[in-house]
Amino acid sequence: MENKSNTIHVEVAYALPDRQRIVALEVPDGCTVRSAAMQSGLDKQFPDLDLTTVDLGIFGKSVSSPDSQTLKSGERVEIYRPLIADPKEVRKQRAAKVKARKDGTPSA
Repeated sequence: MENKSNTIHVEVAYALPDRQRIVALEVPDGCTVRSAAMQSGLDKQFPDLDLTTVDLGIFGKSVSSPDSQTLKSGERVEIYRPLIADPKEVRKQRAAKVKARKDGTPSA
């Protein structure tokens, strides 16, 4: 019953610390998250970007199955960069520094 000739409007966003791009697209109704990312052409503007393997999300929420999840009109696909450091490890290191400062500082 679904008419595949209909199109929907979506955006695909990618950001680096020094630059970002948001591409508006008209894609076929039933387009997947990964397919929209591939159609964005952002891998041509960012040569190190591999759209076949990168993590993707919609409006800040990670998508676990970007190759099968379909988009709704108006949604923004976000392309995520790999983490440089494990957030849990960074928090542990920060807490250890605070504890060391407290232990090394005389009480007032």
